[in-house]
Amino acid sequence: MSLARRRLPFMALAGLSLLAALWAGMLRLGWSLPMLASTVPPNHGPLMVTGFLGTLIGLERAVALKRRWPYGAPLFAGLGALALLAGLSVHVGHALTAAGSLFLVAIFVLLYRQQPAAYLATMGIGALLLFVGTGLWHFGFALYRVAPWWIGFLVLTIAGERLELSRLLRPSAWGRAGFLLAEGVFLLGLIVGFGAHAAGIRLSGLGLLALSLWLLRHDIAWHTLRREGRPRFMAVCLLSGHLWLGIGGLLWLLVGNEFAAGPYYDAMLHAIFLGFVFSMIFGHAPIILPSILGVALPFRLAFYAHWALLHVSLALRVGSDLALWLPGQRWGGLGNALAIVLFLGNSVRAIVAGQGGPDGSD
Repeated sequence: MSLARRRLPFMALAGLSLLAALWAGMLRLGWSLPMLASTVPPNHGPLMVTGFLGTLIGLERAVALKRRWPYGAPLFAGLGALALLAGLSVHVGHALTAAGSLFLVAIFVLLYRQQPAAYLATMGIGALLLFVGTGLWHFGFALYRVAPWWIGFLVLTIAGERLELSRLLRPSAWGRAGFLLAEGVFLLGLIVGFGAHAAGIRLSGLGLLALSLWLLRHDIAWHTLRREGRPRFMAVCLLSGHLWLGIGGLLWLLVGNEFAAGPYYDAMLHAIFLGFVFSMIFGHAPIILPSILGVALPFRLAFYAHWALLHVSLALRVGSDLALWLPGQRWGGLGNALAIVLFLGNSVRAIVAGQGGPDGSD
């Protein structure tokens, strides 16, 4: 069996977590759907972050490291989500998820020891935030107290990757210091949040806004935007994601006292989880999926369809949240889910087309 085929079970766990999270999200928005396994609304966030994204990011890192033990990261993350869906004791799911996050921390400790660099330290801190957030979840903290830590995991993981690529543009020492300052402000907000939740959210929001502005200023995507095909599509995804990160940070800064429940909370979460994170997934999928699965995924113009649907529906959702218009929030949320399903469909279609010849791109 090829190495790529051995990775299929990990992708299956990630895919199952994603679909279950989408189903739970639709229930959370009030759509009348049957309950499948433990797809209860409160499981939406954990399934999406620790199940889908934790498994996917762990698998990507394990593949890049080319060793066996790092596969503990996607394995335990995926099994943690499976335990949650199966309705096993919460202690089982939490323990498995925590083990997966510790494997991810160990991966970055190894990488940093091999090459001490700011971008690896940033990504390692992100993995540590996943572990801390999972610990808070295990000890009974409400999910709205856990969410900033899990968001930090995703934001710092992605920002660290973009910091690495920004070296090609050779940012000045002041530019690099600006990134570290923005990261520090975000982390300080997480710590402050233990004692003063709203103040911590606002401070972290300032850090997110600063990171967004840094990425919009220094990302190499501005240069690849001039090229055609896949490079331009990736640049469009990345830059639009950075913009949503800034919108999310601004919302945290302005209405951080609402970071607990309700429409404003929905807007503050999904501007980042969907606008930022899924823009990055859409943009990087044509590179990451072939490296994991060992298959060709040629670029197709149809990729712009799931990108456009995501951003139009998210604009409707966030705008409706801020206007307190619940029907718009529900329909926007449905559009978000359909955009992700369309992304999966377009990716499968491109993979199938890629098996037919050396170049199946548009």
